[in-house]
Amino acid sequence: MAELHIIGQIVGASGFPQHSLFCKWGVHTGGAWKLLSGTVEGQTQVDNPQNEDMAFWSHPIDIHFTTKGLQGWPKLHLQVWHQDSFGRNELYGYSFIHVPSTPGTHALLSPTWRPLGTWQEQISQMFVGGGPQLKSPNLIYGGADRYRLQTTAMGQVHLELTVILRNFDRFGVEC
Repeated sequence: MAELHIIGQIVGASGFPQHSLFCKWGVHTGGAWKLLSGTVEGQTQVDNPQNEDMAFWSHPIDIHFTTKGLQGWPKLHLQVWHQDSFGRNELYGYSFIHVPSTPGTHALLSPTWRPLGTWQEQISQMFVGGGPQLKSPNLIYGGADRYRLQTTAMGQVHLELTVILRNFDRFGVEC
């Protein structure tokens, strides 16, 4: 079977209004994909940079898949969270990015967004914290209903991924 190996890291995040950030991540694939090794979800540590705009995580990713076809090519879905001085976590943004389909090393930026909610929720968020969150994370990367959401742009996540393709031509899988 054709094999895809993804090696790299979630470098960090920039452009967010507060520091003390961490990231929850996962990989979503279609039905033709089988995980051989690695983990398909995880969470980074909290980084609280004092004098920089960028939070650094350097969180490793090492995933090995086999596939019978290209349908359902892997996507990384990301959630960036802020942790305040009391240890409370607040969602800062959602994002997803397709794993590149060309072999080699890729430096990627994944812009994030978050739901706005009603004006009452926005005012409550300013004073109390928190804010609206999606009920189903599937809406992040595959939602036909995503266009109905009112969102605001947040920062971006920096990734470095190396893609290795093996036996795609031998098994008739064309990129």
